Amino acid sequence: MGNTRNKFSPEVRSRAVRLVVDHEHTSRWAAITSVAAKIGCTAQALSE
Repeated sequence: MGNTRNKFSPEVRSRAVRLVVDHEHTSRWAAITSVAAKIGCTAQALSE
């Protein structure tokens, strides 16, 4: 198993978190899945 925690830079992680927080979705999970698709990762990885 590889270490996928360092796949994205701190800047990309910060931006993804901001996008999730600022997204107007019906739930936090809906925002996470939307942002994850846009940056090319899984929703599970983004929610960690």
